[in-house]
Amino acid sequence: MNDRKSHQHHRELCSLLGARFSTDSDVRDTHARDASYHIGTSPDAVVFPETDEEVSAIVKVCSKYNIPIIPYGTGTGVEGAVVANEGTICVSLKEMNRILNVNETDRDAKVQAGVTRGQLNDHLTQLGTQLHFPVDPGADASLGGMVATRASGTSAVHYGTMMENVLGLTVITADGSRIDTGGRARKSAAGYDLTRLFIGSEGTLGVITEITVKLTRLPEAIAAAVCAFPTVEAAVNTVIKVMDVGISIARIELLDKLQMDAVNKYSDLDYEVAPTLFFEFHGSANAVADSSEIAGIIASAHGSSDFRWATDENERNKLWQARYNSYYAALNLRPGSVGYVTDVCVPISRLAECIAKTKSVLTKSNLLATMLGHVGDGNFHVVFPLEPGNNEELAEARIISDQIVDIALDMEGTCTGEHGIGIGKRSALAKEHGSSVDIMRSIKHALDPQNIMNPGKLFLS
Repeated sequence: MNDRKSHQHHRELCSLLGARFSTDSDVRDTHARDASYHIGTSPDAVVFPETDEEVSAIVKVCSKYNIPIIPYGTGTGVEGAVVANEGTICVSLKEMNRILNVNETDRDAKVQAGVTRGQLNDHLTQLGTQLHFPVDPGADASLGGMVATRASGTSAVHYGTMMENVLGLTVITADGSRIDTGGRARKSAAGYDLTRLFIGSEGTLGVITEITVKLTRLPEAIAAAVCAFPTVEAAVNTVIKVMDVGISIARIELLDKLQMDAVNKYSDLDYEVAPTLFFEFHGSANAVADSSEIAGIIASAHGSSDFRWATDENERNKLWQARYNSYYAALNLRPGSVGYVTDVCVPISRLAECIAKTKSVLTKSNLLATMLGHVGDGNFHVVFPLEPGNNEELAEARIISDQIVDIALDMEGTCTGEHGIGIGKRSALAKEHGSSVDIMRSIKHALDPQNIMNPGKLFLS
């Protein structure tokens, strides 16, 4: 970018935002990457808007000078969706963190995109409601980022993903226009479903600034337990049977032996080092008791040890926080490492076969790798703690990730259940969707003809 052009748009953005326009090197470096091994080049500047009007004005300046824009939430993604390039403007939405409205009767809330799921749930508690926002990816991600990546997480098996829990959006499009999609009605047959178009678009179609989400009543009773198994196959077959009988289960998570060892060490726990399922049951007191009993019988039939119950809220929170920290626990197995993470999702009936084939691939590698996942909906992850800068390890991890994707696609699954595409899975997207990717490109070009909205993400070219 020539200096004159850079100075012009910098001056206009600085005039618009004052101190909320930053070219500080530390601020820029912080906004150059996500939580994974993907490393970009620092953006030219980072801006911190507070309103839709400011986002619109920022986009209009960038459109005028053909400057690429990268929307940024909390940076907790793992596929490089927010990785910056030289000459870009990073639009951080962390100052857009107001909860605009909560409607307890209709069980919905409208928030700015920088509000995190933890912030919203804390607010609902402070209001004295019996409501919560149930989508739980583990990290305290921003809701805007969760929309952009079509996030899900541990509770999706019961409550669904962001796709099922968003009613409407406010989006600033590539020319700076403000549009509203959806509304507060629980269903609509009015035209194209633009809300779903922007969910999962990873910032490539516009900047999401406001979200209307569904809320759910807190369950009457909750029970959580940990149960070890002799093999991963036994644990997975337990999951398949539990899902088949249709009991009321809110979360069912798998950690393999190495991942369980990592969790124990990182979170100072003493669970058995073996393939392990984490269960959580929600519902009425009777339903939770019945579901727990049936799950215990099924687990026992597959060779499990007894359930180890987390009996109070603090114990449950510690248990699930340990699960949320699994990624960092895996990296802790190799201090100083960076994480390469892949995830796939398959029909639940193919889960055992998919994991078995994945394990077979992993055993042929010398790379350290742990496995965990939201197996109640057929989604699992593999984490490789890699030596920073070791290109041979990175190349091998990529090859193995491609093999795991191929296994999942052969079983009518998907290359990513929740992490998204970013830059890490662009070739996998093309492999999964074939010529349909051309339609995606056409939509991108129609809404962003200058290609200024998070360019280089999703598509190889």
